[in-house]
Amino acid sequence: MLVRYFAAAGAAAGVEEERHDLPEGTTLEGLIDALLASDRPTRPAGAPSLPAVISRSSFLRNEIAVRDRALVLRPDDVIDVLPPFAGG
Repeated sequence: MLVRYFAAAGAAAGVEEERHDLPEGTTLEGLIDALLASDRPTRPAGAPSLPAVISRSSFLRNEIAVRDRALVLRPDDVIDVLPPFAGG
């Protein structure tokens, strides 16, 4: 599945997007665990850690908000990681 990181999530992850091949039946929580366990490039000075960003982020699955971390994902899903945004 494709995971896209926005704003501070991209800085923390060190990439704007990445693909993950996870077993069938993987939940959003399982994906989050896999994201946090992945080897990451060194983040820029001052960038927040990925666990800190993930703990405050919202998630979209195929452009629809997901609040249930027990939701089972599909291999062709696109998951967006959206940290809190300021401004208007």
